Amino acid sequence: MSRAALLILADGRFPAGGHAHSGGAEEAVRAGRITGVEDLEAFCRGRLHTAGLVSASLAASAAAGVDPVALDEATDARTPAPALRVASRKLGRQLMRAARATWPNPELDALAREFPKGAHQPVVLGVTARAAGLGPRDAAYCAAYESVSGPASAVVRLLSLNPFDATGVLARLAAELDMVVDRAVEAASLRDPDALPASSSPLLELGAEMHASRSARLFAS
Repeated sequence: MSRAALLILADGRFPAGGHAHSGGAEEAVRAGRITGVEDLEAFCRGRLHTAGLVSASLAASAAAGVDPVALDEATDARTPAPALRVASRKLGRQLMRAARATWPNPELDALAREFPKGAHQPVVLGVTARAAGLGPRDAAYCAAYESVSGPASAVVRLLSLNPFDATGVLARLAAELDMVVDRAVEAASLRDPDALPASSSPLLELGAEMHASRSARLFAS
């Protein structure tokens, strides 16, 4: 495995489209649920243990070679909000474009043919990790970290939050991120999409629908 490949894939500058999405943070800011550093940390912690865990387990399974079509169906089942499904597939399309240009691979080509309108982002992430020579744990780390780094970065822009403080939030969540990755990898080792975590996050789902209906917004989701 190449540690450099992991750094490239996890880098926020990798052109996978994540910069245009706040992971629900924009709507949480609008609703007054995020007003500063403490709120951001609570938001990211909740997101890590729900949406982050689900995404990490799906990505780890895809990186382990589990059928991506079955995993895409499992992602749909775990994403009840239509707005979040749309956002996930948009991110999947963008990640696929970047992945095929960076790590050309037959499995990526096959996934693109199977889902011309875009597979779900965690599934594409896992197949991308596999194409880059990375394993399930690497894919899980990328997904789990992305679940909190995206909102943290977005809140810096939304509230003019000190970026040092936002980075501090991510550092304080490091041990919990390790725990989430361990759970995701353990679940993925069963190689059964139906057995993967299905943690719910109703506020994220409701917020996503409200956010999608707004004409004035900074982020796509």
